[in-house]
Amino acid sequence: MIEEALRKRAKLVDEAIPKFLPITPPDELYQAMRHLLDAGGKRLRPSALLLAAEAVGGKPENMLPAALAVEFVHNFTLIHDDIMDEADLRRGLPTVHKKWGVPRAIIAGDALYSKAFEILSCTKSEPAQIVESIELLSKTCTDICEGQWMDMDFQTRKDVKEEEYMRMVEKKTAVLFAAAVKIGAILSGGNRDVSRALWNFGIKTGVGFQIYDDVIDLITPEEILGKAQGGDIIEGKRTLIVIHALSRGVTIEALGKYNATRSEVAAALTVLKESGSIDYAMTKAIGFIEEGKSMLKALPETEAKNILIGLADYMIARKY
Repeated sequence: MIEEALRKRAKLVDEAIPKFLPITPPDELYQAMRHLLDAGGKRLRPSALLLAAEAVGGKPENMLPAALAVEFVHNFTLIHDDIMDEADLRRGLPTVHKKWGVPRAIIAGDALYSKAFEILSCTKSEPAQIVESIELLSKTCTDICEGQWMDMDFQTRKDVKEEEYMRMVEKKTAVLFAAAVKIGAILSGGNRDVSRALWNFGIKTGVGFQIYDDVIDLITPEEILGKAQGGDIIEGKRTLIVIHALSRGVTIEALGKYNATRSEVAAALTVLKESGSIDYAMTKAIGFIEEGKSMLKALPETEAKNILIGLADYMIARKY
């Protein structure tokens, strides 16, 4: 039921992409902007925005520009993340910078970022609600950049603490989930208490989502994941799994070794499993998801609220 409800809203988003981001001259720019969007994706953030709007009595069809704005920001971050990580694959396809080169990929990402705010202003809501949403999304983008900076900084440090990781994940990943649901509420006339509850829901579940994403990076085969398995290990990322293992004196030979072989990565995965660090991260992810769901008590009982609860559960049940 939950996956069907999410697919229904993802379909609305997919069908709106060509309308709000048509291929126009210079064609290749817009093809590069659309590359990851057209490759698919779970559309969790825009779907969450639509559900939050529904939960406070809004109409999903009126919220599509806002939903797309959030998805465009997400894809802008993916393009730039892939450049920084020197990643070859995303969603099973060559990354934007692999297909068009780094300079053009930067332009495509920047253009997506700009387009997000342009279409957000087209939402059929009160002007004050649109202004508040634009302010929130712009602040969220700054937080994402801060989180990404922290993430990169951590790769050069051996003393990253769990609480630092949590702050980084909140900024890099969770704030966009939180902004999505809060924007859906704001633009649909939700009151302050409901908007705040949805923000907290987004923060908690967003942190749980990222912790679980770190687990998926390690345990999911490349053919399902759509990118190299264990990429976080090779890049030297201080995920919660790695931080936990290092704090227990575990040696991870492949950590930060860009030329690590498949067997070296496999050995690192074995060490992380045996140390209990993967199970530790899973337990933490589940805890954050449960905290997030508890925030929804402030919302009236609706089908959309129940789907949001199901969405939270899906975040730690997905395979990729």
